[in-house]
Amino acid sequence: MAVGKKLKQARKSIDKNKVYTAVEAIALVKSLATAKFDETIELSMNLGVDPKKADQNLRGVVKLPHGTGKTYRVAVFARGAKAEEAKNAGADIVGAEDLMERVRAGDMPFDRCIATPDMMGVVGRVGKILGPRGLMPNPKLGTVTMDVAEAVAAVKGGQVEFRAEKSGIVHTGFGKASFSNEALLENLKTFIDAIVKARPAGVKGTYVRKLSMSSTQGAGLTFALEA
Repeated sequence: MAVGKKLKQARKSIDKNKVYTAVEAIALVKSLATAKFDETIELSMNLGVDPKKADQNLRGVVKLPHGTGKTYRVAVFARGAKAEEAKNAGADIVGAEDLMERVRAGDMPFDRCIATPDMMGVVGRVGKILGPRGLMPNPKLGTVTMDVAEAVAAVKGGQVEFRAEKSGIVHTGFGKASFSNEALLENLKTFIDAIVKARPAGVKGTYVRKLSMSSTQGAGLTFALEA
């Protein structure tokens, strides 16, 4: 009930008929993030894409200059020297068939998964488990690579994965309420710029239809990057 009351109060502070500037939106959303934990500042982009069509599929990665404030646990499928390279780079779990068996058993204490190309045969055996969870390594996302050290560093350093949902919405957390307004704004602009640059060739008409921002437990508002 306490959270419900806070949310109702927060909504009263937001003008539903106003399109805020990004600077205004960040300041207001931060002021309404009153939970006892460090709330994530979240972005939703309503795009004019139909992910069901092959030429409108949107997926990729972008490194935020100030990270996300979240600690990612990384698993790496690799053998030999590459396994040691992954460990030295800070990977949380490294293995081959043994890691595959852990995944098969439902033991997956990680948020991202990386693999060397030669390990994809092993990874493929648990693809039906990793895939639905968005954990399947993918060359387009830089998570199937021989440079495992760089891939681990990228994930640990604030790399964000993006993907358009069935309704054409891209959602991400781009920082924490404890971040400075300037850091949040820079992260926000970097993410939106990456989405704009990744515009699928098959998209016609308006691409970015609506931008919304909120904190984890806060009310949402509409904003424009430039106003």
